[in-house]
Amino acid sequence: MTMESEPVNKVASDVLFYEQGSSWAWLLLGPFAGGGMAILQMTGGYGRDLWIPILFLVLVSAFVAIQIKAARIHTSVELTADTLRQGAEILRIDEIVKIYPEAARSESPKWESDRALGELSGIPRGRTGIGLKLTGNRGAQAWARKHRKLREALTPLVEERTP
Repeated sequence: MTMESEPVNKVASDVLFYEQGSSWAWLLLGPFAGGGMAILQMTGGYGRDLWIPILFLVLVSAFVAIQIKAARIHTSVELTADTLRQGAEILRIDEIVKIYPEAARSESPKWESDRALGELSGIPRGRTGIGLKLTGNRGAQAWARKHRKLREALTPLVEERTP
């Protein structure tokens, strides 16, 4: 009996650029907070009551998990041959007419006042904008932590579609 192997995830192989919004490693703040409270209790002469450290572990972990989940949804970037996803907004590559050159630190080009892609009110902290001219004489800013790599992957896609 022979079994043909099928690609496990065809969509994942199509991804040209990807940035996750945040790392789950930040969840370690919960155990650190709980451990810190346990140390404070023992060195402060309050005994070894585990309720407070466990409460801190659960509360901090839950709060941080919500923040991580939100960051992974709203600040992730994914580029495929057909689409650019910034957070929850998906832009077709066909809608991009031009990618503006990278701005020097001393200048403030006009595209920096265009809206940022995604559902956030601006470019997320720690990311750098990339100016885009869209169809219908619209402007927008794509963004990423590794903005040069995103620009490098996006430029050939736009150039092959524009006359």
